[in-house]
Amino acid sequence: MPVIDVSLLAGRRPEVLHALQVALHDAAVAALDVPPGSVRVLLREVPPTHWTVGGVTVAQRRAGQD
Repeated sequence: MPVIDVSLLAGRRPEVLHALQVALHDAAVAALDVPPGSVRVLLREVPPTHWTVGGVTVAQRRAGQD
């Protein structure tokens, strides 16, 4: 059973997230030749205050505090 676990910054529209889930699901089915019902896709939305790049959070970068 393939499990695809994706972490991404929070804030995208639900339909965009669903489109990503479908695309990842379809790619796994095609690439791995597995039954569609066996693929799990998990999206983990992380708030910008919890995502750090180079010691600075995304929230800080967006606020110009980098």
